[in-house]
Amino acid sequence: MQKTIKVLFVVCVVLAMVGVASQCYAQDPAKKLGRGLANVLTGWVELPKNIYETSVEENMLTGITMGLAKGVGMTIVRTGAGVYEAVTFPFPIPEDYKPVLEPEFVFSE
Repeated sequence: MQKTIKVLFVVCVVLAMVGVASQCYAQDPAKKLGRGLANVLTGWVELPKNIYETSVEENMLTGITMGLAKGVGMTIVRTGAGVYEAVTFPFPIPEDYKPVLEPEFVFSE
């Protein structure tokens, strides 16, 4: 009886650990190329996104001024990072094909 309870406890702990563990996936050249192309094509979305987010966080005037400036800057950065990743996709730069920008995509949190 005591042994059965211990085995059941271990099984429950293992199942809980598997259920809580975050999903991991390997970065590879195809993922890097897809990420690069997505950022080249959607980099411009940073402009309205930053205007909106700044307007919601602060106020409309700040959103139109500072959000616009931040959006222009992030549009250039995201599009440039997308071009860089699309051109260098065959090479593991940075190490293990990790993304150059965080978040990886414009719509990621």
